[in-house]
Amino acid sequence: MKKRAIVIVIDSMGCGAMPDANEYNDDLTCNTLANIANKENGLNVPNFEKWGLGNIIEIKGVKKNPDYIASYAKLMLKSKGKDTTTGHWEMMGLVLDNPFKTYLKFDDEIIKEFINQTNCKGILGNYPASGTKIIEELNDEHQKTHFPIIYTSADSVFQIALDIDLIPVETLYKWCKIARKILDDKNYGISRVIARPYRIIDGKPTRIGSLRHDYSVVPPCDTLLNILEKNHKKVLGIGKIYDIFVGSGVSEKILTKGNTDGLNKTLEAIKNSDADLIFTNLVDTDMLYGHRRDSKGYKKAIEEIDSYLDKFINLMSDEDMIIITADHGCDPTFKGTDHTREMVPYLMYSKNIKPQSIGLKDSLSYVSEVVFNYLLK
Repeated sequence: MKKRAIVIVIDSMGCGAMPDANEYNDDLTCNTLANIANKENGLNVPNFEKWGLGNIIEIKGVKKNPDYIASYAKLMLKSKGKDTTTGHWEMMGLVLDNPFKTYLKFDDEIIKEFINQTNCKGILGNYPASGTKIIEELNDEHQKTHFPIIYTSADSVFQIALDIDLIPVETLYKWCKIARKILDDKNYGISRVIARPYRIIDGKPTRIGSLRHDYSVVPPCDTLLNILEKNHKKVLGIGKIYDIFVGSGVSEKILTKGNTDGLNKTLEAIKNSDADLIFTNLVDTDMLYGHRRDSKGYKKAIEEIDSYLDKFINLMSDEDMIIITADHGCDPTFKGTDHTREMVPYLMYSKNIKPQSIGLKDSLSYVSEVVFNYLLK
């Protein structure tokens, strides 16, 4: 039986501010995991507790466990930034010395070129905003003009929202690809173009998360995924992994409709896939709860993930290894609606590897080191 690695990223589940958090408009009080637990009267995560999550940091409701069954650590983010692409790339061994660029307003040249190439006649927005709020603010004008809503955030993103009952989702995707090419051709340094489709449901503009699509910049050099590919290993990306790496090094992709779907598809992959690396992103913690400052929803999402840990173990062979980690923070108790510059937890379980306390590592790329050594050495 061959060795397999499973990496599950709980998007934005940070565990404490990075020392340089103040440089990113955050502060040292940011701590996604601990602050959610404090605000919501503790977390009920018996499986995570068994793995040793409470040994990494103090979390209300999660006891320290001297008989932990998984290796545990806290990982620092070495790259400059606090976004999804930066975190995932570093996790796979690519550390960015220069951060992606952020904008308060996209340059007139970008907008003019976008309007010209899409023939959309005009745009609405062009300022930093919460995605749920801006579609409520600009929907009436969108319905009258049919102009796409363009906005950004503290992250390096160019987001395009529109009512897909007014303009087909295929047109939205086409416009996003045009925007990606415009931004790449003149090196504007923007990490992701994101399609944000919505519909009017019960009279309210409502985002359709299952139809969201990310168009990331291509990694500038090889990641662990490419190294595995060159060594004839197969990588299965579940969720938005394929989008984050623009398919580079990803042999097969499975899209998901949310965390529950992603967890179930990961279970199915552990049971049936011949992939050497199963790489899953669980986005709801970030997209639905972190950005919307919904600590109660975030808590429930973590507890749902906890309920799957034994299911993963039961399907794993003696040659399987599973890592659960995160890519950055998005503390729902902190001000604003943006990501927070945080360290992340690391938990690794295998039936044949003795668990140990690893301590503090200086980079998320520790994940790639572990997977590389496991699959290729």
